[in-house]
Amino acid sequence: MDTFISLALIAVGFVLLIKGADYLVNGASSLAKRFNASDIAIGLTVVAMGTSAPELVVNLISGAKGANDVVFGNIIGSNIFNMFLILGLAAVIYPITVQKNALWKEVPYSLAITVVFWVLVNDKLFFGAETNEASTIDGIILLALFLIFLVYVFLNMSNGGSESTTDDEDIELYGSIKTTVLIVVGISGLAFGGQMIVDNAIKIAESFGVSQRLIGLTILAAGTSLPELATTAVAAFHKKSDLAVGNIIGSNIFNLLLVLGATAVFNAPLTFDTVLNTDLYIVMLGTVLLFLFMFTFNKYKLDRVEGGVFLLGFVAYMIFLFQRL
Repeated sequence: MDTFISLALIAVGFVLLIKGADYLVNGASSLAKRFNASDIAIGLTVVAMGTSAPELVVNLISGAKGANDVVFGNIIGSNIFNMFLILGLAAVIYPITVQKNALWKEVPYSLAITVVFWVLVNDKLFFGAETNEASTIDGIILLALFLIFLVYVFLNMSNGGSESTTDDEDIELYGSIKTTVLIVVGISGLAFGGQMIVDNAIKIAESFGVSQRLIGLTILAAGTSLPELATTAVAAFHKKSDLAVGNIIGSNIFNLLLVLGATAVFNAPLTFDTVLNTDLYIVMLGTVLLFLFMFTFNKYKLDRVEGGVFLLGFVAYMIFLFQRL
C-alpha cells in the first residue's frame, strides 16, 4: 500500500513540475521582453536558479545528514542528465541555435568550473592530502566563482545582451504583478514537485536496498533534473532556443558553484569518492561535444542528429553505470 501511495505522490509531483515549468518559461520570457534582456540571460539566471532549487534543497539536507555520496552523486548525475538527456531531447524536439556569446563564453566557463571542481575534490592527487574532500575553503572558492558568473551575466544584461534567436513577437508581455506571480508559482511548482518525486522515489528504492551512490547518480539525479527537463522541453516546443540552452548551461553552473559551494560551506568536510571522477569526465566530455557540435552540419546549431548522439551517449552511460555499481 505504501508503494502505491508513493507512486501516486510521484504522479502529483510530475503535474506540479510540468505546470511549474510552463509558468516559469512564460514569466521568464515576459521578464526578458520587459527589461529588453536576452532570453539566454534570463535562462542563465532566473530559470536556472528556479530549476536548481530541488538540487539545493536535497543537497543541504543530505549534507546535514552526512550522506556525502548522495551530495556529489546528485549534482554530478544531474549535470550528466542535463547535458546528455535533456539537451539531447530538446534538440530532437526542435534544433537548438546557440548564440556566439554563449558558445565562446558560457560553455567554456561551464567546462572550466568542472575542471576546477575536479581539482578541488581530488586532494590526494593534487595536494598530497590524506583524504579527498570538499572543505569550507573549497565551498568559498566555488561561491566566489558563482558571484563572478552572476556579475558577468548582469553586466551582459545591462548592455542589452547579445542578439536573441527568439522572435519577440511570440512572447506575451504580462503586467509586473502577473509576471512575478508566474515566476514565483512556477519556481514553487518545480521545487515542490521535484521534492515530492525525489522523496517518494527514495522510499521505493530503499525498500529494495539500493546504495546511496546509486540513488544519488540515478533516482535523485533524475528527480532533481526533472525541472530542467520540463522547462527545457517546454522552451523547445515554444522554439525558444536561448531559454533552453541558457537553462541547461546555467543549471550546470548553478549546480556546481552555488549548490555544492553552499553545501560545502554549511556541511564541510564532505568526503569525495574518487569513483565519481569517471562521472566528472563524462560531464566534461558532454560540454566539449556541445562546443564541437557547433561547427558540424549547421554552424551554431545543435541539430536533431547531434541531439540523437547525446541521447545515445546517455543510454551508454546508464548501461556503464549499472555495470559499474
